[in-house]
Amino acid sequence: MNIRHKATSIRLSDFHSIPMRAFHMSWFAFFLCFFGWFGIAPLMPIIRTELHLTKEQIGNSAIAAVAITILVRVLMGWLCDRIGPRRAYTWLLILGAIPVMGIGLAHDYRSFLFFRLAIGAIGASFVITQFHTSVMFAPNIVGTANATAAGWGNLGGGVTQFAMPLLFGAFMSYGAGAWWSWRLAMLTAGVALLATGAAYYFLTEDTADGDWKTLRREGALTHAPGAPNAFWEACRDPRVWALALLYGASFGIELTVDNFAALYYTDTFHLSLAMAGLVASMFGMMNLFARALGGIVSDRCNRRWGLRGRGLLLGWTIGAEGLAMMIFSQMRVLPLAIAAMMTLGLFVKMSNGANYAVVPFVNRRALGGVAGIVGAGGNAGAVLAGFLFKTARLTYPQAFLILGIVIFACAPIAWVLRFSESDEAVTKREIAERLSAMAVHA
Repeated sequence: MNIRHKATSIRLSDFHSIPMRAFHMSWFAFFLCFFGWFGIAPLMPIIRTELHLTKEQIGNSAIAAVAITILVRVLMGWLCDRIGPRRAYTWLLILGAIPVMGIGLAHDYRSFLFFRLAIGAIGASFVITQFHTSVMFAPNIVGTANATAAGWGNLGGGVTQFAMPLLFGAFMSYGAGAWWSWRLAMLTAGVALLATGAAYYFLTEDTADGDWKTLRREGALTHAPGAPNAFWEACRDPRVWALALLYGASFGIELTVDNFAALYYTDTFHLSLAMAGLVASMFGMMNLFARALGGIVSDRCNRRWGLRGRGLLLGWTIGAEGLAMMIFSQMRVLPLAIAAMMTLGLFVKMSNGANYAVVPFVNRRALGGVAGIVGAGGNAGAVLAGFLFKTARLTYPQAFLILGIVIFACAPIAWVLRFSESDEAVTKREIAERLSAMAVHA
């Protein structure tokens, strides 16, 4: 894919250039998607009582929330390769807003499970976010751009942990009652998604060179993604599946903690709904900088050791994440549990950022396919982890300990991430061409 006007730097105050406008819109859209996706989680102590949910039923709903995303992420990667990220994001936001608003109609376990399953589709927004920033930024900065956009988007998972209880409380203060208040809170999130879908279509472009369909029709995209065999090439590449597994060990764990943290602190440390949400939000708030840090360090490793350096960094952060999870599982004093959770959050988010700093270089012809498969791996990890938390024989601390051991064992898989000399040469040439082009126009 030959896009000539990719940005070689990130200028956060720039809202006018095509790459930076796409950057800001993509992270904000993903933020709202994550907010709506996990808006139910901090309200579960209320919903559990109202709908008389058992531990197994709560676990099933958490699994449902991330299960459907596996399929939709693969679909969105394929769709981005064909119609471009702008149209794909617009439709996902508009259609995804429907179940977010509709969950207010849930009146029993079955209807609640159905809507949580449907809401999970908006988790595929991550794939479009990563695709859009990947085609907007040059190789020297793409790791930082991908990680920052995704990290600020994932921040929605932290903000929703304290914002939804506050929104719930606000409706309660106006006399809405608990039955109405959590439903109105979710309705508010759905309306925001609907409005953002319309804004995304009118405020962004598919690439720095213009509209996706127009460029493909005019033949301006050489080696265009979406070629008939490109997706299957990605499927046959072991590096893609290695990244998917490692993403399951990082982003899958993030989703798991987002789903169960509020309940964990409520049941283990007997915190109130608002306080448990506030403590749980600290994990998600690490996305403010930690995922970006993973991308920044990955770009620096690339400058020093090439693409191989990106893979080695990912293996190191996954190993550190596993150790942090094991330590967190053993904490029985609230301040120590919070400190261990924050350390875990640092390495989880860094691993996420380091992973998608590798994705743009695995198969340039099937960027959407690679992004979709790897993204789906994250949700597959969350689904598998969810089974630990629905098992009556395991306590939450025991489930976290098992996860830590599994994560640590996954770290050596990063050795699969090898690149040829031609891959290294292509990357260096593209960086040089973009930097020289920027120097000419400066």
